[in-house]
Amino acid sequence: MENNVFCYGKDCNLPAVPYKAALAIKNLSFSYPDQRKKAIDNVSFTIYSGEKVALVGPNGGGKSTLMRLVLGLERKQQGSIQVFGHKEGACRHRVAMIPQKASVDWTFPIRVKDAVIMGRYVHLGWFKRPTLKDYEIAEQAMGVMEILDLADKQIGELSGGQQQRVMLARTIAHDADLLLLDEPLNHVDIATQELMFHTIEELCKNGKSVLVSTHDLGILTTHFDRAIFLDRTIIADGPVEEVLTAENIAQAYGFEFHKQKDLSPWLNGS
Repeated sequence: MENNVFCYGKDCNLPAVPYKAALAIKNLSFSYPDQRKKAIDNVSFTIYSGEKVALVGPNGGGKSTLMRLVLGLERKQQGSIQVFGHKEGACRHRVAMIPQKASVDWTFPIRVKDAVIMGRYVHLGWFKRPTLKDYEIAEQAMGVMEILDLADKQIGELSGGQQQRVMLARTIAHDADLLLLDEPLNHVDIATQELMFHTIEELCKNGKSVLVSTHDLGILTTHFDRAIFLDRTIIADGPVEEVLTAENIAQAYGFEFHKQKDLSPWLNGS
């Protein structure tokens, strides 16, 4: 298997290990060189095929770092990461990520259809051109995200919602089994949000696993059954209604809820 590690650009055909989870993280820790605090501290959780999981927590809580570690873009320092039974980076054809919108260079001169076909590159060998089948898959993905009419537009000409539709179309074209979506709902319109959630729901029904990081706690009860509350370490993991307690939110965001005060002297005119 070691010869297949970091096989992007080669033939990536490692099968999933039978009965293994889509993502299994155990005792994971990571620190950036210029920071004293750990970005990720002893994190463990498992996501199974077909699960749709929300990753919530404050800014700087490690959500983006965690996703980069799963992709193998950062090298873990402690613990283990397994994707369908293989070490991280060993089967990148099975994992796709939508990064935060701010991290994408939207001024790069590329058309929508060219951005979407990039989702197929992980399945190609070095210097191989996309086949007719690849282009058909990319077109189908654009159809799902309702952007076929934008195919020849430059990505920089699009609205924020349209740009996120392009990113999800590229991810669909990738045909990955584990999808990592880092703050995909920022600066998008309601119609795009609903289309994205409908698409994610259909993907999960077909056995895909999705991990979505978000700050919007209001959407969790509507669109997710499970949430992981991360603030460098895991504060809570379970059903949304059990994770989103006042105590967990206060702990993660570093504040105390006001205690009830007796205002009767003022209310009674005393």
